[in-house]
Amino acid sequence: MASFSPQFLDEIRARLSVSSVVGRRVKLIRRGHEYVGLSPFSNERTPSFTVNDDKGFYHCFSTNEHGDVFTFLMKTQNLTFPEAVERLAEEAGLEMPRQSAEEAREVERSTVLRNAVELGCQHFEKALGAPEGRRAAAYLAERGLTAETIKRFRLGYAGTGLKAALTAKKIPEDVLIETRLISPGKDGRDSFDFFRDRVMFPIFDLRGRPVAFGGRVMGEGEPKYLNSPDTPLFHKGQILYGLALARTAAAEKHEIIVAEGYMDVIALAQAGFTHAVAPLGTALTEAQLELLWRLAPEPILCFDGDKAGQRAALRAAERALPLLKPGLSLRFALLPAGKDPDDICRREGPGAMRDLLNAALPLSEVLWRQLLDTYPGDTPERRAALEKAAESRARQIADGTVQNQYVRMFKDRLFQHFRPAFRPGQGTDRAGSGRFGRAGPSRGARFAPPPQSFTPPPQAPISGERMRERILLATLISHPGLFDHVEERLGGMTFSDGRLDSLRQTAVIHIAQNPELDFAVLSAHLSSVGYAAEIATLLHPEVYQHAGFARPTATLDQATAGWDHTFTLCQRAALKADLERAELELVQNPTNEALAIRDALLQQAHAFLAEDD
Repeated sequence: MASFSPQFLDEIRARLSVSSVVGRRVKLIRRGHEYVGLSPFSNERTPSFTVNDDKGFYHCFSTNEHGDVFTFLMKTQNLTFPEAVERLAEEAGLEMPRQSAEEAREVERSTVLRNAVELGCQHFEKALGAPEGRRAAAYLAERGLTAETIKRFRLGYAGTGLKAALTAKKIPEDVLIETRLISPGKDGRDSFDFFRDRVMFPIFDLRGRPVAFGGRVMGEGEPKYLNSPDTPLFHKGQILYGLALARTAAAEKHEIIVAEGYMDVIALAQAGFTHAVAPLGTALTEAQLELLWRLAPEPILCFDGDKAGQRAALRAAERALPLLKPGLSLRFALLPAGKDPDDICRREGPGAMRDLLNAALPLSEVLWRQLLDTYPGDTPERRAALEKAAESRARQIADGTVQNQYVRMFKDRLFQHFRPAFRPGQGTDRAGSGRFGRAGPSRGARFAPPPQSFTPPPQAPISGERMRERILLATLISHPGLFDHVEERLGGMTFSDGRLDSLRQTAVIHIAQNPELDFAVLSAHLSSVGYAAEIATLLHPEVYQHAGFARPTATLDQATAGWDHTFTLCQRAALKADLERAELELVQNPTNEALAIRDALLQQAHAFLAEDD
C-alpha cells in the first residue's frame, strides 16, 4: 500500500485550498471567514455545508461529513486515498515521491508507454474522420451514435497505417510491441499493426487515460471483437470499460449498471445512463467486483433474457457469492430475449430501460430460481437434494453474518415452497400456480381483496419482530401517502426476512419515483415484479388482526399513528436485544470497552423510558 510523508501531504494542502477543490463541484458563497453552499452529500434546499480554508476542512451539518481536500475527492469521486493524493499532487504541480531507483525507472517507462497509447488513440480518432474511416463512421451512425458521444468515448478506426504513423513520430518499435499496438513478426517477418480494419473503442484507466483498445471488425471476419492483450499498463481483469467516465455519475446516483459490451455502455450513456460499465470480454473478476462495490452497494447487472444471458447471470452470482459482505450484493436486470440495452434504449426509450432496472432481481432471488431449475423437488429425494444444495450455496459465503442470513432465507423459502396452501374450491394444494410457487394477481392486474365469503387460512406462527416488520410494510403499501412521513426511517431499516427486505427496498424506490400511486396500482406493480406471494402474506387478515390501521380502509391519520407506534416497538425490541448482548459480552469479557458499550445502551433505554413518561 502506498505511503506518503506528512510533509508531502501538507505541501499539497498548502498549495490547494479546500475552497478551490470543493468549489469545482459546489457553488460556494463567502460568509465572513468561511464559505457556505448546498451539501453534495444530501438533497438539501437550505445550505448547511461549510468550508474553512484557514482550518483546512469542510463540514456538512446535514450529514456530519467532515474532512480535507483528500477526503472530499475520495467521497465525491469514489477514489482511494492514493488516487486522491496522486490527482491533487498533479494539480499542485508536485512530483509523486519515489521510493527507489527501480520504481523511478518503472514510472519513467510507464510514461513512455502511455504516450505511445495516447498517440495511437489520436491516430484512430483522426482516421475515423478521414476517407479511409467512412465505412466505420457509417456503422456508428447506423447504431445511432451522435458526434458528441463518439467524441466523449474517443471512438476511432484502425486502418493499416498505425505503425508507420507512430514510427514517424519517433516511437520505438519495442514500445509499440510492448503496448501491443503492433504485433511482432514471426519467422523473420516484419511486425504489423495489431488492429486492422476495425472500429476502435479505447479502454481508459481510472484517471481517464487510454491504456488499451477493443476493436470490432468491419464486415465479415473473426474474432468479431478483439481486445488488447495484457500489458504493463493494462490488465483486463482489473478494470472495467467506461469506468473513468461513469464513476462520478455512479457516486451521485449511488447506482452502477454493468452491461455486457462496449456498445451497450455507450448506448446507455447516450440515453442518460452515464453510470454504466462493462467487463472486458470475460466473466466478472473479484477485482472488478471490488471496484463496483466501491461505487454502489448493489450494482445492477444487465443480461440478455435468453439462455446465454441467464448462464452469464448465474456465473456472476456464483463469483460474487463468497465475497458478499453486509450491505454489499448484486441485482440482476434480465432483459427480454433477443434484446440488449442498445435495442431497448433506441426502440422503446430510456423509460423502458429504467423500468427494467427498477425491477432488477436481488442476488438471492437469482440463486433461488436457479436451485429450483436444477432441483424440482417433486419427490422426497429431490426435495432433500434441493435442501442440501441450498445450504451448500449459503455456506460458500465467507462472511458469517451474511451466511447466516442466507441460511435463514433458504430455510424460509424451502418451507414456503413445500408447505400446503388452501385454494378456494380446490382443497389443499401447493402454493401458487406458477413455477416458483407464487400466488397473487397476474401481471398488470389491479389488486383486489379476496371475496367476503373467503377467509384465508391462518399463517404459520411468526416472531414478534417479523410481525412488526410485516405491519410496517403492509401499512405503507395500503397507504402510499405515508411515504414522505416514513421514508427516512423505513429506508434505513434492514428486515430480518431477506425476501421481505428486498420487497421493502423495491417498494421504497418505486414509491419515491411514482409519488401519486394508490394502493391498487402499487400492490399490482409489486405483485407483477415477483412479489405476489409476499403481498398476499402482508395483506392478510392475520396481519390486520394485529394492526387494523394497516387495512386499506383505515384513515391516513390512523395509519400514521399506528405506523409510528409500531416503529417505536421495533426500536425498543432492537435496543433490548442489543442490551442483552452487551450484558452477556460484559460478563464474558469484562473490559472497559464492553462496559462503555453497555452503559451507552442503558442511557438509550432510559431515554426511551423518559419519552414514555
